[in-house]
Amino acid sequence: MHIVFFQTEDTSTQVIKLRWCPYFKMLAKMEENNQWREAGLKRKYPEDRARMRGEVSGRGGACERGEDEGRNRGREAGERGEDGEGKRGGAGGRGGGEGGGAKKRLDALSVGYFRRVGERLSEGFTEDEEKVLFVENVLTEVKGQAALVAMDVTGSVTLQRLLPLASPGQVGEVLAELGGESGSDFKTVSCDKCGGHVLESALRQMPRWREKSSSEEEKTATTEGDSETEEGDCGILEAQVLSLCHVVMEHCAEFIRHTHGSHVARTLIHVLAGCLGPARTDTARPGVKDRNVTTQLTYFEAPTSFWWELKTLSTSLMDNVNVCVTDAVASTVFQTMLTVCHRNRPKLCKLLTKGIVEYLTSLSSAPGVSPLLVFLKDQASSRLIEIVLQLSHKALLRDLYKNHLKGQLVTLAIHPIANFPIQRLTAASTNYKVFLKVFDELAEGLEAILAAGHMGVIVQLTDSCAEREEKQGEMMQRLLNAFHCAEPASRHTACLPLFLSLLTHEVYYSSEAVEGNTQTERPLSSICYHGSRLVQSLAKFKDRSLLLNSLRSLTPADHLTLGTDQSGSHVLQLLVTSSSDKGRGKILRRLEVVLAGEMITKTVLPLIVSHGPKLTVLLITFSQQSPYLLIPTVSLPCPFLAPRASMSRWPAPGMAAVCWRQSGTAPLSPRDRASLRN
Repeated sequence: MHIVFFQTEDTSTQVIKLRWCPYFKMLAKMEENNQWREAGLKRKYPEDRARMRGEVSGRGGACERGEDEGRNRGREAGERGEDGEGKRGGAGGRGGGEGGGAKKRLDALSVGYFRRVGERLSEGFTEDEEKVLFVENVLTEVKGQAALVAMDVTGSVTLQRLLPLASPGQVGEVLAELGGESGSDFKTVSCDKCGGHVLESALRQMPRWREKSSSEEEKTATTEGDSETEEGDCGILEAQVLSLCHVVMEHCAEFIRHTHGSHVARTLIHVLAGCLGPARTDTARPGVKDRNVTTQLTYFEAPTSFWWELKTLSTSLMDNVNVCVTDAVASTVFQTMLTVCHRNRPKLCKLLTKGIVEYLTSLSSAPGVSPLLVFLKDQASSRLIEIVLQLSHKALLRDLYKNHLKGQLVTLAIHPIANFPIQRLTAASTNYKVFLKVFDELAEGLEAILAAGHMGVIVQLTDSCAEREEKQGEMMQRLLNAFHCAEPASRHTACLPLFLSLLTHEVYYSSEAVEGNTQTERPLSSICYHGSRLVQSLAKFKDRSLLLNSLRSLTPADHLTLGTDQSGSHVLQLLVTSSSDKGRGKILRRLEVVLAGEMITKTVLPLIVSHGPKLTVLLITFSQQSPYLLIPTVSLPCPFLAPRASMSRWPAPGMAAVCWRQSGTAPLSPRDRASLRN
């Protein structure tokens, strides 16, 4: 029995199908499957079967596809066909390049080429000249089919990585081809799940609009008097951005409602305002939401024409304000416009916020009920109202409270959606007189808000009171009443554990204490995030005596629990640093008995180093690279503590531990170091 091979011109080895041997039939089937997989095709589609028959018959020959298209790509068909891959749906539809009304897709050979371009980009370049030539050659391949490349999965990723390396003029040329002669093709590419990313990447190159490539600099050095040509090279990117802006304004409602087109519109707004936020790939964190995170913007000098286009685009958004209020996707576009205008165009931001409020309050509703209350409880529009409240000026806030929100704050605060705008209202009104009325109304329903579990409202109200000293005493008393530890006075020492766990006195101690008797002691537990945030806000009050007295009443074991907890450690840090020298010493003296050799958090450790006892401390930092990194000892002022001989168990990587030794003893010997490691 023999296996027969033959060699083709493209150096690929193929196995002859031997029908009389099942083993060889299996090998042949595997080889055929590999060819289909590399080409990114499927047998169930007739056009894919026809394309596969054409590729196999032409393998190793001349580039017939390139001849039919009328251009030579400078690559042999066999070389490109070996690495070809194509994922279905990359351009959002079935069908090849030809026929039948099906959407055009990038062919499998070109997909393989752009995949290899991406691999080459990952390797990097040692010389700038090499990088410039490489980018120029790849963009030459893109020319004539930029839309197909942008709307392909592999081609889109490659272009996104290539455009930051291209000159502004080259980026402008790519945009010009994507938009077509009139720019109408921008809509198709923007609303594509792959093409939208390419347009965003191109827009993000606008901060470099004044830069020149190395070839342009050489021309400038050798040629004088060509200022008009230079201005044209610098302005091609600006012109294409303006062309895209006109298309967005012309089809504003469709852009802002589209899942992918809305992202292009938001990036365009940033660019027109002369700023850039983080790329989408840098902010994507599945399952993580944080309403309090402020987006960091990078500012640049934008062309003068962009300022006028930004105002025109804002007018288009106001014309479609009904869509922005009711549609969740469109709402994010208007939020972006408000955010960027708040700093760069404050007058325009003021007009926009006023216009939104006038529209919302002009709609009809039930008699005696403000229409704004309906939108506050709607999931799509409440987020836009949050931004409006956050960026509103004093007169608008006063009008909103007086005419629409007065007497409704507690009802809205216990609503699962409307409580978020109430948090923004509380924060925005902190420095105005209207805050006093907001506080009085919310304080009446503090226990109801606590029962609803909307701690964001309570924490924000406490944060605002930290800046308004006249309300701090009342806020503390309201909290003591809400947690049932106001009377008798002996319960005041239990306020810190109750605040940290967000449990009332009866629930925390599991029984009703008799008046005049002290409660049964219970180890500190159930420290929660919002409880930690609440205590951190209270620690900023002028009078912190209740918190400090409660902290001193805790046992040493409770101090250790507080210092080693992820949320509690921040509380301990703030209480220690805000105390006087005498009070700080009392707290740390209770810690010194139990901290020796125990794992502590990185938040509390600097406190011991800067304010702690007079000991010689050996800090052992663990990491994946160096699990036993010994840092030189640090002398700290404090009473004597017995040394700890060794640690029976090492902490996990990334944690820290301390080994206390008597002050004045000799440094660790090699034998001591070996015993620690063992």
